[in-house]
Amino acid sequence: MSPDTPADCVLRHILAARGESGRDCPLVVGLCGAQGIGKSTLARSVAAQLKSRGLSVLLLGLDDLYLSRTERQALAERVHTLLATRGVPGTHDVALGLALLDAAGRSGTLALPRFDKAQDDRTPPTSWPAIATPVDIVLFEGWCVGALPQAKQELVEPVNDLERLEDPEGIWRRYANDALAGPYQQLFGRIDTLILLAAPGFEVVASWRQEQEDALRATLPAGARTMDSTRIARFIAHYERLTRHILAEMPGRADLVLRLDRQRRLDCDPATFK
Repeated sequence: MSPDTPADCVLRHILAARGESGRDCPLVVGLCGAQGIGKSTLARSVAAQLKSRGLSVLLLGLDDLYLSRTERQALAERVHTLLATRGVPGTHDVALGLALLDAAGRSGTLALPRFDKAQDDRTPPTSWPAIATPVDIVLFEGWCVGALPQAKQELVEPVNDLERLEDPEGIWRRYANDALAGPYQQLFGRIDTLILLAAPGFEVVASWRQEQEDALRATLPAGARTMDSTRIARFIAHYERLTRHILAEMPGRADLVLRLDRQRRLDCDPATFK
């Protein structure tokens, strides 16, 4: 028998959760994992398998809820310069996410937002793909999907040079934490079952993110804007605090925890999974 893959485990979990729910409204599945761990690829694979079983699926990526570049620049000018960079709570359109989840349970057609990472901006609504609703399952994936805020005392000490040098008074990290404690909990509260793809540690994220950037670069025309290793290191520093917090606290409450190794393979026997 071939070993289970993360997609196998996620598929079984979703089918079991849907069978137990006994509800007419869509089952909302939260899929959390660090940058580069393979959430989007796994979600697409699982969605295809669910569809092959006759189920309708909405794939919703937290990344596609990022505020536009103009909106983030306005935040940077009003609150803190680091908010110009997409990533932390406070840089997403939570109201849009809630509206999409509401629409997923109604009969009609739903246009799905898209964010162009190469342009660092949301694409025009005229280019958004549309799906028929209602759907049976929503796969909601993102690097901090389902996360809880930190205690205020945990925000005092910087976790890296970015925080130490560019957020010495803690304004940026408090703003992100307050956003996570407020509007984001409304959005994450809609999740029916939460799955964590647990990285072996934050240290591996840089190499995974570099792989993502290399793959993106290969699809773009010559001269298109991408990040080198120095820019990637600074970029992922924005994510370090909350990624470490998630790895510490989410395994104790997620409905399914899949621990992956550096090659994104299952790091233990699936029989031991929560």
